[in-house]
Amino acid sequence: MAAASRGGGGGGPKALELLRALPRVSLVNLRPNPGAKKSEKRRGRGRHGGKKSGRGHKGQRQRGNRPRLGFEGGQTPFYLIIPKYGYNEGHSRRRQYHPLSLQKLQYLIDLGRVDPTQPIDLTQLTNARGVTIQPLKRDYGVQLVEKGADIFSAKVNIEVQMASELAIAAIEKNGGVITTGFYDPRSLEILCKPIPFFLRGQPIPKRMLPPEDLVRYYTDARNRGYLADPSTIPEARLELAKKYGYVLPDISKDELFQMLRTHKDPRQIFFGLAPGWVVNMSEKKILKPTDERLLKYYSS
Repeated sequence: MAAASRGGGGGGPKALELLRALPRVSLVNLRPNPGAKKSEKRRGRGRHGGKKSGRGHKGQRQRGNRPRLGFEGGQTPFYLIIPKYGYNEGHSRRRQYHPLSLQKLQYLIDLGRVDPTQPIDLTQLTNARGVTIQPLKRDYGVQLVEKGADIFSAKVNIEVQMASELAIAAIEKNGGVITTGFYDPRSLEILCKPIPFFLRGQPIPKRMLPPEDLVRYYTDARNRGYLADPSTIPEARLELAKKYGYVLPDISKDELFQMLRTHKDPRQIFFGLAPGWVVNMSEKKILKPTDERLLKYYSS
């Protein structure tokens, strides 16, 4: 240790002497390493640098007046010859529905992220990190697909925006209930992010009715639409059970019958909260309108 300290102490004065002898670093003595920078070739200097400047012989490439990209010499360009197809028509207004498989829904239930003893809608699915909905990017909800129908065993009351026929059969085979409902972008944003909306202290708005091209889908009992005639739903359930060959359970005798029969009003956004109500998060109170005009406006 003593020898090491003596050796380390002997190098200090030599380093100080070297620093005193070397010039200080400044803009005057800063320069690239030798060979790091090559001098540029002088062009267009006659016999000292060539007469063509590296641009070759005559033409647009030498003179630098080449036409714009897509110009075809005056003939009708390609993008004007090909007619317009309807495939991309209205692409900026096309609705998008994120797929939600039965396998993933069962996975969320097994992990405890989704409670099957309560009605399930987009609020529960987004809080469980099952789906990510962005209404500003033309997202209009989720579509329940049949992947994992053979392993799905939960009894749920779920509301989605679209659903395949096999997914509906898998839900009802286990004694569950499924409903398809439309949400406009504003209602969808409130449904996916309720806490920021409640903190603003605004009344819950009414859910808008579907556009004209979706009315047929949501009024069809085969799609379990929320605007369908309730008297036609049992017949459609029985018809689907006969088609896929399973016995339809009697949910009226189930212990969760009250939960399974819970559904939203066509103008309602949240389960248990009517339009026009104000949720006070700080005081944990729900304020309901009493004025007759407001009651008439918010009534379905």
